[in-house]
Amino acid sequence: MNCGNEKVCVMFKVMKNIDSAFRYVRLVSLMIICACVVICSFIIYKSYDLAGKSQDRIYVLSGGKVLEAFAAERKENIGVEARDHVRMFHFYFFTLSPDEKAIQENINKAMYMADRTAKSQYDNLKEGNYYSNLISSNIDQTIHVDSVALDIQQYPYYFRCYATQELTRPTSIVQRSLITEGFLRNVSRSEHNSHGLLVERWNVIENKDINIKNR
Repeated sequence: MNCGNEKVCVMFKVMKNIDSAFRYVRLVSLMIICACVVICSFIIYKSYDLAGKSQDRIYVLSGGKVLEAFAAERKENIGVEARDHVRMFHFYFFTLSPDEKAIQENINKAMYMADRTAKSQYDNLKEGNYYSNLISSNIDQTIHVDSVALDIQQYPYYFRCYATQELTRPTSIVQRSLITEGFLRNVSRSEHNSHGLLVERWNVIENKDINIKNR
């Protein structure tokens, strides 16, 4: 640029330098803002991730010691919980001592884990004097659940329970084969139903003597 006036040339050079400096400052500022946005976004993401992981972590007090445990999605444990629910229901329903109070306590626990079909089975046994005969004859009844077949591909979940009952009488021990079936549906967890499952449409398929031993 050929300037006829030296002062004008100097002024143009100064303005050009100011414009270049402004562009440079603007570029640096934009870079700093972008870096801050990226850093803040990363911090927020890690904070949410850490908060989510901390919610999955629980602490259990056992024997005076604090143990760390991790929560898992229900679908990951549904098989384990469902089988245990079936086992515990059958344990409470069929574990009977020759004591009316003990029988009622176990039956009450079982009733929290099943629908009215279990109540109907209980009423039928009671009307047939089954529990009265246990008490009067001093019979102790226990159950061992051999296996629980479970279909979690359908809902409610179908199950079939294979178990062995043992009735200890004063003069003999009777073993019975027990096969039942039913369905499980999800309900709210509670103190009386920790698995959050309910047995419904429960039916006894087989209950017959398989062995009798004299004492």
